Amino acid sequence: MSTQPEVAVGRPHERVDGRLKVTGRATYAADHAIDDVVFAVLVDSSIGRGRISSIDTAAAEEEPGVLGVLGHHNAPTLPYEDNADGSYNPPGRRLRVFQDDQVHFFGQPVAVVLAESLEAAQHAAHLVEVTYHVERPSTDLSTAIGAEPVTYVRGDAEAALDPAPVRLDLTYGLARNHHNPMEPHATIARWDRGRLTVWDKTQWVGDGTQRELATVFGLSTDDVHIVSPCIGGAFGSALRCWPHVAVAALAARETGRAVKLVMARRQLYFGVGYRPAYEYRLRLGAHRDGRLIGALHDIRAETSSYETFTEEVMVPGQMLYRTPAVHQVYRTVPLDVNTPTYMRGPGYVSAVHVLETALDELAHEIGIDPIELRARNEPVADPATGLPFSTRRLQECFTIGARVFGWADRDPEPGSTRDGDQLVGTGVAAAVYNTARTGARAAVRVRADGTAVIQTATTDMGPGTATALTQVAADELGLDMHDVTVHLGDSDLPQAPPHGASTTMASVGSAVHDGAHRVRRSAAELAVGDPCSPLHGADPTDVVATGGRLHLARDPRRNDSYQALLTRNGRAWLEATGLYTPPAEETRSMHAYGAIFVEVGVDHRLGLIRIRRMLGVYDAGRIINPRLAESQAIGGMVGGIGTALLEHTVTDHRDGRIVNPNLADYLVPVNADVPNLTAIFLDGRDDHADPIGVKGIGEVVQIGIAPAIANAVFHATGRRVRTLPITIEAMI
Repeated sequence: MSTQPEVAVGRPHERVDGRLKVTGRATYAADHAIDDVVFAVLVDSSIGRGRISSIDTAAAEEEPGVLGVLGHHNAPTLPYEDNADGSYNPPGRRLRVFQDDQVHFFGQPVAVVLAESLEAAQHAAHLVEVTYHVERPSTDLSTAIGAEPVTYVRGDAEAALDPAPVRLDLTYGLARNHHNPMEPHATIARWDRGRLTVWDKTQWVGDGTQRELATVFGLSTDDVHIVSPCIGGAFGSALRCWPHVAVAALAARETGRAVKLVMARRQLYFGVGYRPAYEYRLRLGAHRDGRLIGALHDIRAETSSYETFTEEVMVPGQMLYRTPAVHQVYRTVPLDVNTPTYMRGPGYVSAVHVLETALDELAHEIGIDPIELRARNEPVADPATGLPFSTRRLQECFTIGARVFGWADRDPEPGSTRDGDQLVGTGVAAAVYNTARTGARAAVRVRADGTAVIQTATTDMGPGTATALTQVAADELGLDMHDVTVHLGDSDLPQAPPHGASTTMASVGSAVHDGAHRVRRSAAELAVGDPCSPLHGADPTDVVATGGRLHLARDPRRNDSYQALLTRNGRAWLEATGLYTPPAEETRSMHAYGAIFVEVGVDHRLGLIRIRRMLGVYDAGRIINPRLAESQAIGGMVGGIGTALLEHTVTDHRDGRIVNPNLADYLVPVNADVPNLTAIFLDGRDDHADPIGVKGIGEVVQIGIAPAIANAVFHATGRRVRTLPITIEAMI
């Protein structure tokens, strides 16, 4: 069997949708031109817990252009069937809009104003008077009581720590982080003879939004159509269907018209999820040479009072290093807040920060170089499962990174290096993220004009999925990239998993590869059986394709074009559905890895921290498009800077109000905070992971950034700050 040539994959092609986006012609959720649309504005609760006593809508309804106000006082009862398996909704009883008088958190939607113009709806929303029976909310993670814990035990960690020559007992705090994508969440909903169409910002048009709305309104999924062709960033915030989507659909059904609802920036802080805050105590025991003996993890994380959100915060502590005895206790703490959700590198960002900061503290305690300490605790197989690693090139990442970064030139003594007013320090940390895959489908069609169309329901929130899928399809079909068009983001297209958790290329990319292979094989079989084809009588397994022409691998002179072949045989197209199904049982431990190097400067008088340079070296399997991969890495590094130095939610525990729900007070990195960032991806592939050898890079590039920064700050100043973000106040 001949090997199909690769021309597009591995090259830094520009985005196929780049021109649409930079010229403003890309259509995002709120941009769809739907006729006769009604504008909706939510009214948010002004208490953190209690019951609605009354809603006075008279003044609002008297305003010109206002069509009405919906709330629990006049909304119909909705079925709200239980979620089927596969939903991203966590366990519990999800928020049911306008179905009762209960208030679970500050900012909960309590009514929606509907009007002929956005301005009228916004003004009228301020005129709705809601009175409450107020109860004091519980919003303080440090004082609230946790739920029953989830535990993990390997060996006897308590007994192992007692005689350990070196013991550390460390407690870390990680603030809540919000996604803050450029595009706010938005929905347009319209009913047509009992079928609901929703244009929505969603990372999962299928089970995430389609199935959720079907359960809310008691419909079959065939009666719900979700459209989401472009997403202006999400980072996990659009992985589930939030209450405002159901509100828009309900309002559309009640008015008999299309309804548009766009969330205000401040509403994104309580209307959708966030990375939860953590309190994380870690006790470590080690030999004097740095070899770990045992670890005890005590983890507390916030969740809402009505749903229990969890994430994989326990996994890194189980497998990142060789630790004979591990005991983990993970408690969620129900609070009067809205439900958290997945955010880039979910669970791993928080856990790796604690692990990698603690490893740095251990290295300093026993006087070992931080990279050498990690090498001494490198496992030969996954310590949690015993499975061999598919690939684990973490030490290679450290070796290359140390050489490129100039790690050997550092003076290990904290506070020993100055540059003018700045204390200069360097820090290092590892990164790891699970390689997840799930079932996916993709329709592949080659037409008689020699072009191809790829269709799959996955979305693209910005990493360049459409471009990478185009590259995979173009190579397998033997077409130029400009002859391949990819259609995404529609629930009527073949089923695809959520666009998140670094699963898309491994899953959907493999389905596209399979579908393109099937089509090319069908074309080869058609050609060798066609007496008029130059390939007639050849072995179809010897046929490859390049430049739109099928030819023998050993004799390119014997060739036939898709266009001529299909036209001659009276075929308008050849098509196939590509499938990908991950194995039922894993035989390898599969993760992406990275080594992060950071240099900071800390003003010795002001405590102001500046990132001077940053390098990430990654073992992430096959890189489909180096330009897109670099873009992902830079974005992840910037997000990590925010987590380390800037981003945190401030809550007034008296009423549960978030006091900084805006980009003026909730700080995110801007150009002045970001130096030149460098990413290196190791050449290679992981054939155990999936047919196209990728591991996924969207998550791992944000993991390890915060601890590398924190470790650099310690090296610069000798001051260890165990709470994120590291603020100026903590440095003074």
